[in-house]
Amino acid sequence: MASAVLLGVFSVGLLSVAPSTAQPAKPLLTTGDLRSTYLASTAEHAPVQLKPFSLAPGFDDFFQAQLASDDVPGGVYAVVHRDRVVEINTFGVRARNQAEPITPDTVFRIASVSKTFAGNLASILEQQGYFSMHDSVKHFVPNLDFKNPDYALQLQVEHLLAQSTGVIPNAYDNLIEANYERQQILPHFNRINPMCTPGQCYGYQNVLFSLIEDVIHESTGQTYDDWLQTLIFQPLGMRSASLGYEAYHVAENKAHPHIRGRNGWFTREVTPHYYRYSAAAGVNASALDLSQWLIAQMGYAPSVMPVDVVSKVRERRVRTVRDLRRASWRPYLRNAHYGLGWRIYDFMGHDIVYHGGWVQGFRAEIAYSPEFDVGLVILINAESSAMNALAPEFWRQVLPRMQDEQFVPYLYANGVRENPYLSPGAGSFIADHLPLTPPDLISDLLGTP
Repeated sequence: MASAVLLGVFSVGLLSVAPSTAQPAKPLLTTGDLRSTYLASTAEHAPVQLKPFSLAPGFDDFFQAQLASDDVPGGVYAVVHRDRVVEINTFGVRARNQAEPITPDTVFRIASVSKTFAGNLASILEQQGYFSMHDSVKHFVPNLDFKNPDYALQLQVEHLLAQSTGVIPNAYDNLIEANYERQQILPHFNRINPMCTPGQCYGYQNVLFSLIEDVIHESTGQTYDDWLQTLIFQPLGMRSASLGYEAYHVAENKAHPHIRGRNGWFTREVTPHYYRYSAAAGVNASALDLSQWLIAQMGYAPSVMPVDVVSKVRERRVRTVRDLRRASWRPYLRNAHYGLGWRIYDFMGHDIVYHGGWVQGFRAEIAYSPEFDVGLVILINAESSAMNALAPEFWRQVLPRMQDEQFVPYLYANGVRENPYLSPGAGSFIADHLPLTPPDLISDLLGTP
C-alpha cells in the first residue's frame, strides 16, 4: 500500500515553493517532473547511487507501520526545511476498495487546522488597520449576549482567536452537528455565563471562534473566504486549497472520509455541518498546500506573511493544561499554551507551534519548530488513533539531530555552531561527492551565487 517520495540532495534543490510575492505562483514539480529532471541532469555522466538524507531516518517506517497496523485507507506526510519541501511520503488509497492512490496533491479536509489560517489572516487585517484585537466583539456581533450582559462587553476579538473566551469548552458544538447555522446558535449563549472573565482561562470553541468571520466582514466589507483566497491561498501558490463543502466535492483528486464499523473502515458522505464554520473547520488542502503554509510560518514568504504577524500569532495567550495529559505527547511536553489559532508546545525544551484537526472521517496535524525551521504535515482519511503517536515521534527524532548538526546533513543544518562540513571558501562535503550537474542546479542546491 505504501508509496514513497523521498526528496534527497538533488530534489531538495528542485522542489522550490511558490514565490513569496503576490505574483502568480509557479507550479510545483510533480514526482514525475522531479524524476525526469534528475535523469536529464545526470544522463551524460556515470550513474552514482546516493542514499537520500532524511531529517528523521526512521520516521517513514514508523509512519507506514502505524497506518498499516490500523488498516488506515490512506495518508500522507510532508517534511519542510526552511523554504523547501524535503520529503513527502504517501500511503494507500483515497477511498477503501478503490484503486486511486493518495498523492502529494490529494485534497483532505483539514478540520481545526483551519484555525491557523484564521489567526494569521486576522492578524494581517489588524496590521492593515481594519480592527484591533482589543476591540469588543459585540461591536461587530451586536446580537451576542450572555446571561450576564457584562461578559459580552468584556469579550474582545483576541479572546475568540486565543480560545480564551472563558466559555465552557465546545459550547453548542452539538448544534453544529445538528446542522444549525451560526446565527441560529448565537441566541443560545444568553442562557450561559463564561466560567471565568474573558482572557483568564482556556475553553476550546468552534462556534465562538468562527465569529472572527463576522468581525472581518463587518470591518472590511469583504467576506472571510474572499480575504483568505486573496491574501493567503493565491499568493502562496496553494493551488489545491479551498474553503467549503462545494469546493471539496468538485475537487477531482480528493481523499474520502472513513469511519470505523464492525468490519473495519467504511466510507461516509461528507456533510456541510462544520463547513458552515469556515474559520473553525472549513479549509480543504493537500500536503503540498500545507507545506507552503508552513514555509510562510517560518518566515520565508515575508511579503505575504509578515514576520511580525508570524511572531504575534505564536505568542502565548492562555495556558492549556489539558494538552499536557495527551498520552503520546505527555512524556515530552513541559508546558502548553494557545496563541492566535495555534498551539505552542514546550517539547523537550524547544517550542513546537502546532495544531491538530479531526472531523467526520479525517484527521490532520501541522507543526513546526521556529528554532530550527523544520515543519511537518500529516493527513489521513480515517478517524484512526494511528495518528496519535506520529508527530511526537517525529519531533523526538528530529530535535536532538538538529541541535547537534554533526549528525545532520549540511543542507539541513541550521548553523547553531560552526558547520563541520564547511571550511572557508570551500564547498560542502555533500557537493564534493555529487555527480557533475548543470551549474544552475548545483547553485540552487547550495544557495551559492
